[in-house]
Amino acid sequence: MSRIARAQGYPSRPVRIIVGFPAGGTSDVLARLMGQWLSERLGRPFIVENRPGAGGNVGTEAVVRATADGYTLLQAGGQDAVNATFYQNLNFNFIRDMAPVIGIMRVPGALVVHPSVPVATVPEFIAYAKANPGKINFASSGNGSPQHIYGELFKMMAGVDMVHVPYRGSAPALTDLLGGQVQVMFDALPASIEYIKSGKLRPLAVTTAERVDVLANIPPLGDFLPGYEASGWQGLTAPKNTPPEIIDKLNKEVNAALADPKIKVRLMDLGGTVLAGSPTDFGRLIANETEKWAKVIRAVNIKAE
Repeated sequence: MSRIARAQGYPSRPVRIIVGFPAGGTSDVLARLMGQWLSERLGRPFIVENRPGAGGNVGTEAVVRATADGYTLLQAGGQDAVNATFYQNLNFNFIRDMAPVIGIMRVPGALVVHPSVPVATVPEFIAYAKANPGKINFASSGNGSPQHIYGELFKMMAGVDMVHVPYRGSAPALTDLLGGQVQVMFDALPASIEYIKSGKLRPLAVTTAERVDVLANIPPLGDFLPGYEASGWQGLTAPKNTPPEIIDKLNKEVNAALADPKIKVRLMDLGGTVLAGSPTDFGRLIANETEKWAKVIRAVNIKAE
């Protein structure tokens, strides 16, 4: 069958989008949003399958090992760029073994605290942390997750001592933050924005270099710690050697989604900014992010446990 015909006939059966984290986190929310769009546009189900474990590596490796036919995709994200350095003995190389399809969204983070923490600004929080060394617990979605790295970068730049409490995904970490079992989190905005809007969490700063539209009155952390910048990203990848015609078809359809006014509003409501573009654009972003976070991980000197 010619490659053109194969692309024209794609998909002829359900497609899986693997998410390396539990339901409810940023990756999961975006995978379901894009999966629904692709199902409607291409006439076959795009089924989200959560495969959590090892900081997202279980899901990523499942896609690396899958048949390169376009029927298994990965909801990739910033954790994949971090994991490349954080984990010493991976059975795959993300850049070598994955074909970029499209970047979907830049994901800002926010420094959020439980309302019981008696601070309203970043300087107050730094002073409170310095007055209570080792008594503040900061949650993350796992060892080596972006939330973990953002927190370690903050600790290093602010000169504070906080205890890292890793969870298996953003959703269970948020549950304990909402319950007050942990006090602070550097979370991706899409996962925490509704809790911020409802007053269940207090935002002190965003982790991006600029303010974020959805939280326009909240300052960037870099205003208090010059040079601090941390943001994630989300996109779709496929196993290497996936036919380029299929990658181009998926890229075209997701670009159409990202240009759709309803989807754009939904992504803005989540606090994100649209990426879009070509597979080459996305590949360049992955390479740049992998290099950036390799430097940070070495600077803060953390390793997989």
